[in-house]
Amino acid sequence: MIRTKLCDLLNIQYPIIQGGMAWVATAELAAAVSNAGGLGIIGSGNAPAEVIRKEIKKIRSLTDKPYGVNIMLLSPFVEEIMDLVCEEEVPVITTGAGNPGKYIPKLKERGIKVLPVVPSVALARKMEQVGADAVIAEGTEAGGHIGELTTMVLVPQIVDAVKIPVIAAGGIGDGRGLLAALSLGAQGIQLGTVFVCSVECTVHENYKNAIVKAGDRGTVVTGRATGHPVRIIKNKLYREFEKLEKSGATVEDIEKLGIGRLRMACVDGDTDMGSVMAGQISGLIKEIKPAKEIINSIIAQCDSTIDGLNNIVRGDNQK
Repeated sequence: MIRTKLCDLLNIQYPIIQGGMAWVATAELAAAVSNAGGLGIIGSGNAPAEVIRKEIKKIRSLTDKPYGVNIMLLSPFVEEIMDLVCEEEVPVITTGAGNPGKYIPKLKERGIKVLPVVPSVALARKMEQVGADAVIAEGTEAGGHIGELTTMVLVPQIVDAVKIPVIAAGGIGDGRGLLAALSLGAQGIQLGTVFVCSVECTVHENYKNAIVKAGDRGTVVTGRATGHPVRIIKNKLYREFEKLEKSGATVEDIEKLGIGRLRMACVDGDTDMGSVMAGQISGLIKEIKPAKEIINSIIAQCDSTIDGLNNIVRGDNQK
């Protein structure tokens, strides 16, 4: 049984958080993860507050377990969403694309736990200073918007730099990844791509199948020239991005190409010209499973891997 400080902090059974992916992390998926013992997260993306209010009401009808909302700080509706989560007293929020510091006092007044996603030691330290309850250290192996450092080097540096719990993210998708994260000093993991390929995830089946079919080199990074790189499954859209970047196109032209592409993949199922955001862990995903089965298999594999390591240390596996 794997239980860490993160479980106590969030009142969850297992130290597993589901990523708050825009167009992906609906109430249905979040409830399934929470019911399975993890922490399900509703992704707000660029949606207005009333859309997220409906998702919050829906998740409360589907589970009595803790859940959270991810808030993208560049959203045009960020102020409305912050007011909404305070009004609804959402138990946990995760944040991305910025510094949530100015909102933390108001969130803390409502007893809301704040878990920012960070790509660097400097931002992790800043988040601790402004009162974050934990940080999610996300490596470049993750899907969607990414930083530069790998999970393997980022997590231990952040663990050494802060006293609050650290959650590892990026390139993690099974029990071996959970154990590796714990070995690096993390108190838990955040999973995105793996939960996209859950039965309860409402994205188009084409999106899920594209991830299942992807191999170890199936993902690529687009938009480096814009300063906001995004990891997606390699497809025709990627080749269009590549052409633009090689031709010396402006940042505006490159960003224009990306508008609406995630919705095309998630809702319309266009995996050729849609942005199929997925992490490098895609190569390990072989089938679509219920969220509960995903979590149970991660915990079971983590336990069995610990047993295997104990055997190695004792020399039981020596030939």
